[in-house]
Amino acid sequence: MKKRVIALAMVIAVAMTAMTGCVKVVKIGEEGKLTGKTEFNANDSVSAMWGELVADIEGKAVELSSFLEEANGDMASLADKYGKYSMGTSGSISYAVKGTAVVQEVNQEKKAGYMTLKLDGYDGPEIIKMQIGSIYKGSSTRDSLDIIDFGDFTNQEEWGAISQEIHSLIDANVVQAADPSSLSGKNIEFMGTFTAEGNDELLITPVSLTIK
Repeated sequence: MKKRVIALAMVIAVAMTAMTGCVKVVKIGEEGKLTGKTEFNANDSVSAMWGELVADIEGKAVELSSFLEEANGDMASLADKYGKYSMGTSGSISYAVKGTAVVQEVNQEKKAGYMTLKLDGYDGPEIIKMQIGSIYKGSSTRDSLDIIDFGDFTNQEEWGAISQEIHSLIDANVVQAADPSSLSGKNIEFMGTFTAEGNDELLITPVSLTIK
């Protein structure tokens, strides 16, 4: 009986091989070579799109002084004109902005460091801050982009990793390159994004930062 079972198994194996033409053995971890699907790598994805990311933000960035004048104390009021919702037509609202300012304070006492800015050409009551890491809050840069959306990724974990890697590149290429600890009292030109979470304070994540 045992011999018959073995023989039957061999016949089935031969038949399956004949039907498929061949059997390809793929090593674990190299499945992408066969399926064409590669393992997700947030760092590679963000590095590859960095130039497009900056161009995307640059193309929609509004002068911050003009934005605040037009908003007149109501950040959400300009959502349809300048903003982008995090979930299509709902969720948090993010804006791309640019401007020139004087750095009033550099605060690096906590990991989520920031600079306080005095915006050129604007004397409104809003407190304007710019993130300088090493921890970056929110996801305004990712959420402002038109070149990607949540549907481009497999799940929320990948979507979150994209935002984290954007912040990593911003920290290395934009913020640390400007040496924020030395910027107090200096004039800067910036471009970045922020999420409207209130009307009294802005927290900008820079994508470009130049000392004037």
